[in-house]
Amino acid sequence: MYRGILLKISLLLSFSLNLFSVEFKVASYNVENLFDLKYDGTEYKEFIPNTKYWNKKIYSKKLHNISKTIKHLNTDIIALQEIESQTAFDDLNKKLPSFRYSAFLKKMTSSIGVGIFSKYPIIDQKRIIVNKKDNYARDILKVTINIENKPVIIYINHWRSKRAKESYRIIYATALKNSIDKLHKDTDYLIVGDLNSNYDEYLTFKYDKKLNNTYDITGINQVLNTTLKGNFITKNNIQQSYKKVHYNLWLELKEKDRFSSKFRNNNNTPDHIIVSRGLFDNKNISYMDKSFKVFKPLYLYKNNKIKRWNNHKQTGYSDHLPIYASFTTSTKYVKKIKEIKPKNINSISHLYTIDTLNKNILLKDVIVIYKDNKISIIKEKNGRAILIYGNSNRLYLGCLYDIEVEQIDKYFGLKEIKSIANITNKKNLNIDIKKLYLDAKKIDIFDLKYQNEILKNLKGKYKKGYLHLNNKTKNHKIKLYFKKGIMKPNENSIITINQGHLNQYKSQIQIVIYKNSDFK
Repeated sequence: MYRGILLKISLLLSFSLNLFSVEFKVASYNVENLFDLKYDGTEYKEFIPNTKYWNKKIYSKKLHNISKTIKHLNTDIIALQEIESQTAFDDLNKKLPSFRYSAFLKKMTSSIGVGIFSKYPIIDQKRIIVNKKDNYARDILKVTINIENKPVIIYINHWRSKRAKESYRIIYATALKNSIDKLHKDTDYLIVGDLNSNYDEYLTFKYDKKLNNTYDITGINQVLNTTLKGNFITKNNIQQSYKKVHYNLWLELKEKDRFSSKFRNNNNTPDHIIVSRGLFDNKNISYMDKSFKVFKPLYLYKNNKIKRWNNHKQTGYSDHLPIYASFTTSTKYVKKIKEIKPKNINSISHLYTIDTLNKNILLKDVIVIYKDNKISIIKEKNGRAILIYGNSNRLYLGCLYDIEVEQIDKYFGLKEIKSIANITNKKNLNIDIKKLYLDAKKIDIFDLKYQNEILKNLKGKYKKGYLHLNNKTKNHKIKLYFKKGIMKPNENSIITINQGHLNQYKSQIQIVIYKNSDFK
């Protein structure tokens, strides 16, 4: 009898706790240079107040556009970057009366600062000094927000741009890490803002000599521990590490959707919502699985272009898109994360789902379908293809092998094998290799699932480095990259590609031509 009463009380208590739980949305938005109309000497030259292209009328239009975006975003908390002053921050807040609480931070010698609007009480705010010796360093704002008597800490960042080397961003990451290290390991906190770093920075910046002055170490990945030993922290393993590690919510999206800004038409992820392990322990506040999104209505993003602000035309919004994610004080709607084990890890398809290897992977029955100098392209029968860079002297065209993969990499977006071992030559197939090439007329060559395949039957007009296609798709041209020593075709000539490597460079799909015989 008593056991039944206790069970009823327990169920009633559980129901009551969930009844009073809340869900809330957190967003981050770089609003692109919101300057006020008071001259203080730190303005960028195009925002000197009361001039032809920055005056009361233009300022009002900018405020209207940014406030419109934030209203439509319908968020409970929003972190903001690139706001000049408390005045500009307050003028924006006046257009957003639903946010009763706010905090703003700017270094006097800096041109722009960071801030946050909240519908929940901000119960504490602190300045994290990034670099006392650098007048232009933008300090980090740390706020604690009370969500129904449950605190969550939010760090609002705007790190140094990529005009500077990675060592500058490591200074920001280190200052942030020093603050985080003082927190209890189960504290609920978020790292948000414009970090001027891609989520996979450690894979991309190492090839850029202008940026890489830190021996392949990045602030976002190795200092903040969004990766460990070359592997991303995931929802499945975030609770297992003895270190303070973080999960980057960009990993929630498909790779093609991972962008909040564009540079030279390449996708970039400078803006982040990075979460702590405490947000996965089903206590106090929890992240709502797969709620991370990029906000891109047509007025912000159309035809693969972000509608950035233009002073001269007085149109547009920002060169960044807002990002957001949802959280809850209830455990009722939080998915239990189950580790999904891949069906076949010994496959080329599996290599495309991971970024690094914990152990060697054995690929069986792969065929070498293309070779040139330092590269070989291998393919599984009825499966995918992948490039091997270097280390392939023992591989011969048309032969079948078992190959042990030691190391993989992503070279400016293209997945490749960097190191192989234990090659077993099974036999020479004596087949027409071209039967394993993909017919360009029968596939969407702009679909990333076909990267590293060898294409045939692709015809078009060559003009200014592109092959202009005669098709009905929205993509009517594709970049052609000719390896050194290849004689390029004449402008406006009609060419046919007999065998071209479908490649990816940053966010652009291209075809690489290695030999003069690859096209006619």
